[in-house]
Amino acid sequence: MRESIAQIKEKLSKEIESLRDKRGFIKAGLPRFGRLFGRDSLIVAWQLLNYDPEIAKSTLEVLIQLQGKVIDNQTEEEPGKILHEEKGYFPWHYYGAVDSTPLFLILMGFFYEKTKNKEFLRKYFPNILSAINWMVNYGDKDNDLFLEYERKNPEGLFHQGWKDNFKNHLQIEPPVALVEVQGYQYLALQKIAWVSEILGEEKLSSALLKRAEGLKQKLNREFWMPGKKYFALALDGQKNQREAITSNPGHLLFTGIVERDKADLLVKRLFQKDMWTPYGIRTHSALEPDFDPKSYHRGSVWPHDNWIIAKGLKKLGYKKEYQRIKKAILKAYQKLSFLPEFYGVVEGKLVEFPRACYPQAWASGALLNFL
Repeated sequence: MRESIAQIKEKLSKEIESLRDKRGFIKAGLPRFGRLFGRDSLIVAWQLLNYDPEIAKSTLEVLIQLQGKVIDNQTEEEPGKILHEEKGYFPWHYYGAVDSTPLFLILMGFFYEKTKNKEFLRKYFPNILSAINWMVNYGDKDNDLFLEYERKNPEGLFHQGWKDNFKNHLQIEPPVALVEVQGYQYLALQKIAWVSEILGEEKLSSALLKRAEGLKQKLNREFWMPGKKYFALALDGQKNQREAITSNPGHLLFTGIVERDKADLLVKRLFQKDMWTPYGIRTHSALEPDFDPKSYHRGSVWPHDNWIIAKGLKKLGYKKEYQRIKKAILKAYQKLSFLPEFYGVVEGKLVEFPRACYPQAWASGALLNFL
């Protein structure tokens, strides 16, 4: 018998609660990721803002305690940088993530919008400034407005966006500027410009808005592939486009960085049959030479990836497309009776992978938010 929406919500809530740490944040997932991950915990806190805004507050506070203070090539820590993961895989806290810092700033903005907690903003404004300083002075290594990464520890992650890996599975030579990370940076600048104005920091606010505007123009020019009418996955160390068709540009939609004429083309491309499946959007186009529907990042379907794309669709008024994704993720849940970290779709059929984590916080959080 098919579960009711109320039953599904109750089950998802139990999954979230089973991952709640005593410090208040949500651990990334079981069995492999039962600890604090900057990126995952921030995205889950965003998904759960309407469910319990205290999760966002706790997540931000824990990450502030662990915010980078020194330059350390082994841990990849830098002043102002937000953690990638707590001790677990490594015997130290590890900072190899390019996106956790802008996502931290975005969640600060979302948390204030939700709670209007000005005291929280004021208390942690030095940490906000430190994170901004990291983006401008450490994340943007060559002063071209884009955030880039290149691992400093040869044992660390080669790729440091959400499709992270110890190998060069994305086939991009560093320093790497990923497309979605520029969108995160753009929204982070916008949110903190607004927050700064609220706190009477008008000069800082206008400087952040100026950087954001320059970044928007540059992204729409340098990442756009006119022949493919789509955004490139990344720029490599030579500033050449990595021309693969992937889900990553879909993350730009919620950030506001995409020029309107390009947004329509981007949305249309996401729903073509090499990307769209009955169970959601693939991470990687079926037309790419390295496509594999059973791979971790080059063709599987991730619920949280689809949720982030859907947030942008909803924000920009693509209601029909938003509903398509929502229904597809619910359909995957109903097919499996649970929602794992990721799954494959082969010839229209859903394929489950034993190595996919469950419960995975940002998968459960995605469907809970949709419902």
